[in-house]
Amino acid sequence: MRIMHNGEPVEVTGETLDAVLAELGYADAVVATAINGSFVPVPKRDETQLQPGDSLEVLAPMQGG
Repeated sequence: MRIMHNGEPVEVTGETLDAVLAELGYADAVVATAINGSFVPVPKRDETQLQPGDSLEVLAPMQGG
């Protein structure tokens, strides 16, 4: 299915947020996620279904000071 990942169209085969994150290379990364502008906490990723056309934002925490 085609979704938007950080503003870019991508083709993915996974159906859950966890599966898509693994497919995109974020399997073990510490990231924040949002689907269509709504934050998705880590415990909900395995049950969050994506639909064609959804917008997935993946943000990594910034370090520094």
